[in-house]
Amino acid sequence: MTRTLLATDQLALPLDWTGHREGAGEDFLVGSSNQTAVRHLEHHATWPVRASVLTGPRGSGRTTLAHLFARSTGAEVIDPVAGVTDDAIFHAWNRAQELRRPLLLVSDTLPASWPVALPDLRSRLMAVPVATIGEPDDDLALSLIERLFAKRATPIAPELPAFLVARIERSYDAIHRVVRLLDEAALAERKRVGTRMARATLAAAAVEGFAERDGDM
Repeated sequence: MTRTLLATDQLALPLDWTGHREGAGEDFLVGSSNQTAVRHLEHHATWPVRASVLTGPRGSGRTTLAHLFARSTGAEVIDPVAGVTDDAIFHAWNRAQELRRPLLLVSDTLPASWPVALPDLRSRLMAVPVATIGEPDDDLALSLIERLFAKRATPIAPELPAFLVARIERSYDAIHRVVRLLDEAALAERKRVGTRMARATLAAAAVEGFAERDGDM
């Protein structure tokens, strides 16, 4: 079961977040694959240092989650860490400790793999806790598919999200790609996306992980 955390919610309250960012309004979809990361941010006061790392697949809503965290706590966020100099990260670390304000570093990978040349920074990074967003479970995948189609205003058959969840690779990347392909098909054919159109479109595009179930026509 997914829940929704809105930009107006406070981290001191039980989190109820949802995953997209649109204009000034934000929300973040929460399911079993990311609720540990959400709780980690909620309890930032218990971090051993005033810094943490947030990792997860691209398309997982990690930037939205980091933005909501910054809005709720006044945290400084570096997103992404890749391409930021050692000196800039080191100074941000020191500011976080001095001002007692959280620092959140967003990255594709864990700190041990970062190309850090500054010894003092590397030793500090080894002390930071890490929150990881995993690939979506069934409920989160279903909610995300519905949300992405709604954002695009794509007309779909009611049964389409469940049809897709049962047949596509369970990853954020696959979900975003499939929604984009079907939205383009709906625009081209000027009709809503049903299971027949989805089946033909995804088979023609050779979408990795797409599989028909036994008994499909």
